[in-house]
Amino acid sequence: MSKMTPFKQLITYEEALERIQKSVKPIAQTETVSIEAAMDRVLSENITASISVPPFNRAAMDGYAVKAEDTYDSSSSRPKTLHLVEVLHAGEPSKRSLNSGECAQIATGTAIPVGADAVAMVEFTERNEETVSILKPTYPGENISPKGEDIEKGRVILKIGDHLSAAKVGVLAALGKKEANVYMKPTVAIVPTGTEVQKVGAPLSEGQVYDINSYTLNSVIIKSGATPVRSEVVPDTFEELTRALRKLITCDMVVFSGGSSVGERDLMSKVVQELGEVVFHGIQVKPGKPTLFALVENKPVFGMPGYPTSCLSNAYLLLVPAIRQMARLPPKTMTTVKTRLAKRVVSSSGRMQFLTVKLKDGVAYPAFKQSGAITSMAEADGYIILPINVDVIEKDQEVTVFLFD
Repeated sequence: MSKMTPFKQLITYEEALERIQKSVKPIAQTETVSIEAAMDRVLSENITASISVPPFNRAAMDGYAVKAEDTYDSSSSRPKTLHLVEVLHAGEPSKRSLNSGECAQIATGTAIPVGADAVAMVEFTERNEETVSILKPTYPGENISPKGEDIEKGRVILKIGDHLSAAKVGVLAALGKKEANVYMKPTVAIVPTGTEVQKVGAPLSEGQVYDINSYTLNSVIIKSGATPVRSEVVPDTFEELTRALRKLITCDMVVFSGGSSVGERDLMSKVVQELGEVVFHGIQVKPGKPTLFALVENKPVFGMPGYPTSCLSNAYLLLVPAIRQMARLPPKTMTTVKTRLAKRVVSSSGRMQFLTVKLKDGVAYPAFKQSGAITSMAEADGYIILPINVDVIEKDQEVTVFLFD
């Protein structure tokens, strides 16, 4: 009969994150997508403006296109009167040049007619049938957006590695581009393990539980900019785990849930040692101590704890940074709030503890139940950190809460 063996060495969370970051390589494959599908993707090419934006001088205000010199010395008491020769709407080009003493009614965004060099705002004018009284002088260029003011033709406007926000997708549209070349989304295999784990919806036998981790990991992977590849539940045998890893290592990353602890049937460390290199196994954190990270065929392989809270917690803390780095996305910035702790908490683990909390009336209430309770995460708004050298945080002490969303 095989025996349980303790972890040989635990490393700090910071060291675990550093080892992961050194091991994960950014995705190199590229693809072309429509700009409708470009949001949150990462450019794999520089975008040089093939046109100027705007492509012509245009009105920045509703009013009247004028020659600025025709409006000098105008005032409400002594207005300058100009002859109205044309009414222009957006998208309608002028049919004539503007001469001295003339003006054209113009809408915002409309091309400035030849001969005009300013727009008198409608608020400072009075229109009669065929004339317009200008009540305030204008200067050359006033209320005009010049050609190329936004984007100058020939300029590199977006660069390789740019994360495409809504505004940057708008830039592509402004340049008339229907498609963009981007880096592909990494594929991340999700492998639930354990004879006690049953697929969702199937009848449960005595001692079995539903596969929670596949669904929480699936959601985290999608939100982190990758494409999940789901596997059926794999039994806890060396042969089955090895077979699953050999098959799924075609993905860019593989994430096992369960089988990373030190029980007699926890075989993940043996499997990855057989096929690759264990980078670390065991972290000084709670929950999530048994987390494993390895390289197989130079691809990252995670062994996440089987307990749902431990698995999801370490997915946020370790898996998300790894996926975003591989996907060439910027690091996720956590929103934090400072508040008071509703009750005294004690850590006796000798590890860095990530304690889930719920915010209510400006106070943080501990939400952690146990590593197997998914509601420890579902009912929480975020977490606080108890460092390794801190055993107690007293009631009403100020804490920093890291918000999940």
